[in-house]
Amino acid sequence: GVHTCALPTCTAVRGAGAVAALATAAKLLDMRRRGDVLDGDVIVATHICPNAPTAPHDPVPFMDSPVDIATMNRHEVTGEMEAVLSVDTTKGNRIINHKGLALSPTVKEGWVLRVSERLGELLAVVTGEPLVTYPVTTQDITPYGNGVHHINSILQPATATAAPVVGLAITSAAAVPGCQTGASHETDIAAAARFAVETAKAYGGGQLDFHDDQEFDALVSRYGPLTRLQTLGREPGGS
Repeated sequence: GVHTCALPTCTAVRGAGAVAALATAAKLLDMRRRGDVLDGDVIVATHICPNAPTAPHDPVPFMDSPVDIATMNRHEVTGEMEAVLSVDTTKGNRIINHKGLALSPTVKEGWVLRVSERLGELLAVVTGEPLVTYPVTTQDITPYGNGVHHINSILQPATATAAPVVGLAITSAAAVPGCQTGASHETDIAAAARFAVETAKAYGGGQLDFHDDQEFDALVSRYGPLTRLQTLGREPGGS
């Protein structure tokens, strides 16, 4: 059957995630005009803020947003989305020491699952380079606002859906502030958009999955649900 693949972006540092989303939409529209129609549906969602504030963050400042993540998730993540590819600049860290693109493990309902081999193979084809992944911690997949450090907001859509979510990080080899001008690289943004299109083609046609359903069900059956991690939980000292 056909599938619905979502391509939302979280807060886009310097706008690269939003640009990648818009480029993806433009390419899909151009393909459709030429008769190249995908098997599945694609939902492209992003937000653009012309007056984004900055926010303190270790090791370098972030671009912030006047709209909180929960509000953005309500507008950018919908029930029709069967899988979510979240594209976001992820340069304000010392963890991903690579310039280009990096793929996260799949996140679903509080579980950090293994990296999708098929998505990894597809990214290597698009970039022409070996697959680069990055570590995802438990606190990275919890909602903003709980007082803990997050690498950035790339996996915040995973707090708002039961669908599997994969982060496609636009990265740099050095920690780059989100408020810095002149730090976006058009070739990396273009590669992110190409990967999004290829993912939509393959997922909609039933040629790849973001996760293994049977393996996920076995994990939940054995260890129980982790959906609590999708919430703000209880306040420290509370019951």
